[in-house]
Amino acid sequence: MKKILLYLIVACGFFLKAAGQDDLLGGLMKDDSSKVKENITTATFKSNRIINMQSVEMTGKGNLEFMISHHFGNIWNTGKGWQNVAQLFGFNAGVATTYLSFDYSVKNWLNFGFATTGNSKYETWTKIRLTRQQTGKKNMPVTIDYLGLVNIDATDGPSPNDLTWNRFSFLHQLLIARKFSEKFSLQLIPSYIHYNVVPYGYNNTNNMYSIGFGGRYKLTNKTAISFEYSRQLNGYKDLLDETASATNYKPDLLSLGYDWDTGGHIFQFFITSSTASTNISQLTTNTNDFAKGNFSIGFNLNRSYGIKKVVQTH
Repeated sequence: MKKILLYLIVACGFFLKAAGQDDLLGGLMKDDSSKVKENITTATFKSNRIINMQSVEMTGKGNLEFMISHHFGNIWNTGKGWQNVAQLFGFNAGVATTYLSFDYSVKNWLNFGFATTGNSKYETWTKIRLTRQQTGKKNMPVTIDYLGLVNIDATDGPSPNDLTWNRFSFLHQLLIARKFSEKFSLQLIPSYIHYNVVPYGYNNTNNMYSIGFGGRYKLTNKTAISFEYSRQLNGYKDLLDETASATNYKPDLLSLGYDWDTGGHIFQFFITSSTASTNISQLTTNTNDFAKGNFSIGFNLNRSYGIKKVVQTH
């Protein structure tokens, strides 16, 4: 009888202890569920570029993104009539630039890049994420990145005294984007460009400014429409070239693209009002007038590779 009572007391003790643990666990779960979670916005854009311009997106830590961007000649040039048809609307015009770029992320917020831009020019850049759109624990309505880019002109100089430092130009941008829904994202792009020596001509300026925006509208899980517009704010009119003839650049840059996610690649077919492949040339020395039909066709092809295996820690 004593043994039975002892067993009952021990059993009751276990039940009471288990009940206490359940109450404690339930309390912890309740406390955990009451905590505000961090909801970070992802996939504002599908790749590191909208069309010509950089987006706020970065490849994941330890990933390398390779991009081929190809710009053909103008679809139609005023006054050339049937020659435009003979040139296959820019595909066979003898005017084409190929942009080959590599983006590598050492951190989820830090990206480095390098590109060959055609015409013996090169670019290198750094992209830093300053804020990330999110709700919950933190409320941030937009993602903001800073982009700092250096362009190097490696063509033959006009004289032996042409200093290497004179061949550098610089681009600074703030990329301010918001994903409004699963379908629609929009980005504001203020830009500042500095030439150590102005490209050519007189009455020009070393410092140029522009403001632009770009966006993406998702059609299906695999397709989307992208668009860009940028306006040069100074340094595009009342200029003189080397022969002292009056010349003006076209301040508007307009682009429209169709994106297709193949699963392994992001393919984008676009039409744009510039045959140049670099943002610096597109935003400061564009000679195409889209009001006169000076559009060119091109495509972007992106592919990401996992270079460094990232171990997730919890």
